[in-house]
Amino acid sequence: MLDKLDLPPVWLFGFMGLAWAAAEIWAPFGDALLWPGRGLIAVGLGIAVWAVVAFRQARTTFIPRQQPSALVETGPFRFSRNPIYVADLVILAGWCLSVGQPLTLVLLWPLKVVLEQRFILQEEATLSEHLGDVYRDYCDRVHRWV
Repeated sequence: MLDKLDLPPVWLFGFMGLAWAAAEIWAPFGDALLWPGRGLIAVGLGIAVWAVVAFRQARTTFIPRQQPSALVETGPFRFSRNPIYVADLVILAGWCLSVGQPLTLVLLWPLKVVLEQRFILQEEATLSEHLGDVYRDYCDRVHRWV
């Protein structure tokens, strides 16, 4: 049961909950950063959708821990090996601003660490094993984050 909950969106929502809780205690900016925050959330959602479309076009999975059938190098994958995880960080940043508590932007670092340790490192090992030199060449050209 817990394995099914160990997914990036669950972690993202958890960190969003922490930011919201902090803002309930003290939100020094109130609604002043609402629209910039919403703008970042929209950018993050756009990046995520763009990446999912690229996965679908390549006919491979975007679900963590599932076996990929192809290397995706189009769309946002030209700029980042992990655009959906980048999108998660952008969404969290937007949320932190939207709730009026920019000090919670410090949550970006622990979310980045969680995403790397729980998902990215395993995915990179799987892709390297499954796709070999093609994936390693891609890693030489494209950064993990941006």
